[in-house]
Amino acid sequence: MPALANKTYFNYGGQGPLPSPSLAAITESWQCIQELGPFTGSIWPWLAAQTQGVRGDLAAICGVPPHRLALTENVSSGCVLPLWGLPWQGGDELLISDCEHPGVVAACRELAHREGLKLSTLAVGSIRSVSGEATDAAVLDALEQALSPHTRLVVLSHLLWNTGLVMPIEAVARRLEHHPRHPWLLVDAAQSVGSLPVAAAASAADIYAFTGHKWCCGPEGLGGVALSERILNASRPTLGGWRSLTNENDAGLDGPGGGHDPWHHDGRRFEVATSCAPLMAGLRCSLELLDAVGGAPARLALIRERSSQLWLGLQAIPGLKALLQEPPPAGLVSFELECEGRGHTPASLVEKLGEQGVWLRSLDDPHCLRACTHLTTTSEEVEQLLAALSSLLE
Repeated sequence: MPALANKTYFNYGGQGPLPSPSLAAITESWQCIQELGPFTGSIWPWLAAQTQGVRGDLAAICGVPPHRLALTENVSSGCVLPLWGLPWQGGDELLISDCEHPGVVAACRELAHREGLKLSTLAVGSIRSVSGEATDAAVLDALEQALSPHTRLVVLSHLLWNTGLVMPIEAVARRLEHHPRHPWLLVDAAQSVGSLPVAAAASAADIYAFTGHKWCCGPEGLGGVALSERILNASRPTLGGWRSLTNENDAGLDGPGGGHDPWHHDGRRFEVATSCAPLMAGLRCSLELLDAVGGAPARLALIRERSSQLWLGLQAIPGLKALLQEPPPAGLVSFELECEGRGHTPASLVEKLGEQGVWLRSLDDPHCLRACTHLTTTSEEVEQLLAALSSLLE
């Protein structure tokens, strides 16, 4: 990974560095396209094979059949395209957790504005226990208190991007099945795919949107969304293009007043038009490199070794407090400054650490720092970060 050669990197939750073999695969793919001819009879079978391959890989990760997997550019498009196509009624309620990314929240707010929907909050941000049973019980209790007869959608991330807690997606989905309106479950999976085993959660959710450029260490600009059968049946295309059509030359017009449904009836109805095909080769290569390390449970165990080391080390530094009461369940380690106002803020610490070639980020809500450990994070790098933080806070 060239990006790791001259820095100590803890920002996998923002973007994972691209491995050299993946970059080479992208370049080779570009070359192949030009040799075949970007718009010739030879390119279409090749392009179809590339698309089917990456769709199959991502569907397998999510534990769903390929027809339930749509390829997208990022998490936001994976959330918004099927969400905005659902049949809403004025007064329907969107229940959004208080730990969702602003991009998803803003899209839901605009949807509510246009459709006359109500917004309510699912309070999970104050949960600090990592114990599986205790966390699950706290989340389900918060859900029980927040649900109403009008709830039509629940928005909840799989791995919270700010606190680092894993949400019990399957248990939430089971609870929603017993609600009179069986609300749809939208899951932001930006931080989970590539860092956690996700098949059970992805197959239980209605919309499970993720990207390849974070924990998968793939190229930016390619992700996916796993969709439930009922979403495929209920949601209409919202930004349709030629890839959304069963026949790109048929818009469904059969004459005045007539017509037929031209759209794909599977996940492809949410794929729009021309995308960057070489990115598929890069992402598939990165996924193969991850698989070479081991399966998702084995990789998570390695990620947790480093996040636990960091969490434990933070306990020994005066002025810092980890958000979670126990070692994190994944690779996100968020911690607060107890001495803000003495010349240090999360943002200023990030800047000073960056001057030393150590990179993490600050968050606004909660106001904290966040470091991410991945498979490539070494014990020595964790100790380097801890030493730098200790020195800056002396």
